[in-house]
Amino acid sequence: QINLKFLTWAGILCCLIWSGFGQQAGSDCIKANAKSCGECIQAGPNCGWCKKTDFLQEGEPTSARCDDLAALRSKGCPMEDIENPRGSKQVLEDREVTNRKIGAAEKLKPEAITQIQPQKLVLKLRVGEPQTVSLKFKRAEDYPIDLYYLMDLSYSMKDDLENVKSLGTALMQEMQKITSDFRIGFGSFVEKTVMPYISTTPAKLRNPCTGDQNCTSPFSYKNVLSLTSEGNRFNELVGKQQISGNLDSPEGGFDAIMQVAVCGDQIGWRNVTRLLVFSTDAGFHFAGDGKLGGIVLPNDGRCHLENNVYTMSHYYDYPSIAHLVQKLSENNIQTIFAVTEEFQAVYKELKNLIPKSAVGTLSSNSSNVIQLIIDAYNSLSSEVILENSKLPKGVAISYKSYCKNGVNDTQEDGRKCSNISIGDEVRFEINVTAYECPKKGQNETIKIKPLGFTEEVEINLQFICECQCQSEGEPNSPACHEGNGTFECGACRCNEGRIGRLCECSTDEVNSEDMDAYCRRENSTEICSNNGECICGQCVCKKRENTNEVYSGKYCECDNFNCDRSNGLICGGNGICKCRVCECFPNFTGSACDCSLDTTPCMASNGQICNGRGTCECGTCNCTDPKFQGPTCEMCQTCLGVCAEHKDCVQCRAFDKGEKKETCSQECMHFNMTRVESRDKLPQPGQPDPLSHCKEKDVDDCWFYFTYSVNSNGEANVHVVETPECPSGPDIIPIVAGVVAGIVLIGLALLLIWKLLMIIHDRREFAKFEKEKMNAKWDT
Repeated sequence: QINLKFLTWAGILCCLIWSGFGQQAGSDCIKANAKSCGECIQAGPNCGWCKKTDFLQEGEPTSARCDDLAALRSKGCPMEDIENPRGSKQVLEDREVTNRKIGAAEKLKPEAITQIQPQKLVLKLRVGEPQTVSLKFKRAEDYPIDLYYLMDLSYSMKDDLENVKSLGTALMQEMQKITSDFRIGFGSFVEKTVMPYISTTPAKLRNPCTGDQNCTSPFSYKNVLSLTSEGNRFNELVGKQQISGNLDSPEGGFDAIMQVAVCGDQIGWRNVTRLLVFSTDAGFHFAGDGKLGGIVLPNDGRCHLENNVYTMSHYYDYPSIAHLVQKLSENNIQTIFAVTEEFQAVYKELKNLIPKSAVGTLSSNSSNVIQLIIDAYNSLSSEVILENSKLPKGVAISYKSYCKNGVNDTQEDGRKCSNISIGDEVRFEINVTAYECPKKGQNETIKIKPLGFTEEVEINLQFICECQCQSEGEPNSPACHEGNGTFECGACRCNEGRIGRLCECSTDEVNSEDMDAYCRRENSTEICSNNGECICGQCVCKKRENTNEVYSGKYCECDNFNCDRSNGLICGGNGICKCRVCECFPNFTGSACDCSLDTTPCMASNGQICNGRGTCECGTCNCTDPKFQGPTCEMCQTCLGVCAEHKDCVQCRAFDKGEKKETCSQECMHFNMTRVESRDKLPQPGQPDPLSHCKEKDVDDCWFYFTYSVNSNGEANVHVVETPECPSGPDIIPIVAGVVAGIVLIGLALLLIWKLLMIIHDRREFAKFEKEKMNAKWDT
């Protein structure tokens, strides 16, 4: 009984907890107050719309069709009538990542090499429901590289220029170890050609250097050599370059970087790994510094090269760092800053602002530039960072990375993996979630790519903002009051100027007093029982803060929360409240469903309900025999037990003796008696009829055994062992022999004790005599 009660309460508690969660989910759907299926599915991923025509109860608003799925099913909406579209994913282009070795016979074009998979897919997004995309990235071996060397040619870099003149062939040889397809280019920069950055006197414009130094005229940026695979050509053209000069210490390198980034055709960039080596021994000017020279127009981020020379340095200001970051990222250029020790701190801060960039320490004469480039390239290529294009309004994206050696990350760190070697494969899990539908419902496209790489993943976003049943709607349907609305998804969507569940009223009639009369119960002045609004002559019941509590009925006179309670629960937790009356679950009855029809708690130990001494009412025994009490009417303080009660009758009928021997035929014929040979033959527990096993003494002090049972017809049956167990008489000889032996042994023991005591006494007296004898000799 205790276990049964415990399980009952545990079940009720679980139901309450589950209903709490369900209430929260349903609350979002109901609070949305959706007037159509499209509005409903945008309220949340768990919201569904019931399109069953007769689903709503009288007085319920159209928005009651929108609820969480479990609630709709519990209200009687079949699954086939619930609109609940789900998002999906479709891969359109899924080329496998490229596997090839350096020196392989096949030479693939750069566009034929694949490092990221898949390449194109479509996501159908429902509001609040994330869609997951799995991306795979693998660094391809022998991947082509374009490297552009951009060098500061101010006077302080004179000794560096001498070392760079032989850079082409030497760098070619080293890069052949990494890729068989390598191209190199060269550009140079000094400063804007206006005061105060350079001296504008005619002599200084011809030769900005002092003394007998022969320097070239100052310039902003020159593209000396477009990207080429001829290392000797690099050495030849760079060898012809001359140093120039300027007045201030910072240089105009940002102008040069911008032109290198945006003038792709002139520079000759391919869709491969693009490296820009920026070599200088000075700082840099950035946006705003142009005001010193009277230049106020912001940099436009466009290409202005004429005959490979930047011609608009005097017209546009220096670019900002953010502008540079944008253009470098758009053009997939990875930057390596090769700067002297003095400016390491400055360029390391700049590196933190420019993704996929590296800083190397340049020796005073650029003698270590090749090793610097190799190290920087290995550092850049060992890390992959994903970035996405601008997201549409209301769309969020999150990343999770699965990198080498079981390293997993989320949030911002989920965008990248480090320590990747050539041939290593890493995976990213991307969740895309829409939180609202676009106003026009148009499709959107986002692109995800690894920084510094030209490959990208194109994701087309299609938003689920309407239900399928809306496309099947019937405009100007007769079901909507003579064609005043579109009948779709089981409800009417009213035309402009019409309201009501069936669009039966115009907005001009809403506040009419004549309409209010249809919303009052007979002999009542309350409109909609004060539980709703009268709209178009019909009551639309108001909603409660607790969305599980609902008003209903033609006049909103019904609700599902004002029924009788038991144990603090509506209908005792054993029924459903409908229109303030409890409808009880099976096996329960009563106004609060608190009366259980289950007779298990009333079952006595003998298998009878209330021990046959009472009635079972609501799971509790009501004892009708005043002598009996207890939860199953089995306790009787003044009653003999079954065995003691029938002992005399069984004794007289089975053995013809006992107190009722003379009156046996009159008092003891109320049961059927069967004799059995032994106790093993008596009926055992487990039979259908209640059974009592008895052991009693007869008048001769012999034990006799019997069972007493009552069958379903009320007949008493007694099974008795035909031979009583009488104790056997005592064996005289052993008893007498034992007594005699005991007496003899006790006598012998007493004699031995007496003899021992006498010996002890004699020895003491003899010792005393000897002592007195010695004393007499002394006296003499």
